[in-house]
Amino acid sequence: MTAVNMERTSSSTDRIEKRTVLHAPRSRVWRALTNADEFSAWFGVKLEGAIAEGAAVRGKLTHTGYENVTLEMLVERIQPESLFSYRWHPGAVDASMDYTPEPMTLVEFRLDEEGGETILTVVESGFDRLPASRRAEAFRMNDGGWTSQLKRIEKYVANG
Repeated sequence: MTAVNMERTSSSTDRIEKRTVLHAPRSRVWRALTNADEFSAWFGVKLEGAIAEGAAVRGKLTHTGYENVTLEMLVERIQPESLFSYRWHPGAVDASMDYTPEPMTLVEFRLDEEGGETILTVVESGFDRLPASRRAEAFRMNDGGWTSQLKRIEKYVANG
């Protein structure tokens, strides 16, 4: 397994941007992002239903200690092997809280190819619209979360 070559490319209170070079073809990374079973495997969730433009896709987290949390993604755009984006409620890990009245952030996965490797950029934006009481914690959780998730997808695509 090779190490993830990751850099934080942007810093603000509203936007997280991270970029990594994956040692896998773009088609392999694309499948890991947009096939619900594959996304579930590396992301740590058990999605129900297919990932499709306009779809609401839900599933329980499989990370230890968070099994009672349901993730919901509203798929915005799918441009094959280029862009996959969805909206969600960031840091929504308290199962007793209703996050539906809150604005969602936008998560974008962008793929580029260079020298047989895939450059994956993930951007999550819209944190400044969250309630002040949750904003900083949601940003902190997701900033660290995307670092972890990029390592997970790197390992996943490297194994086939």
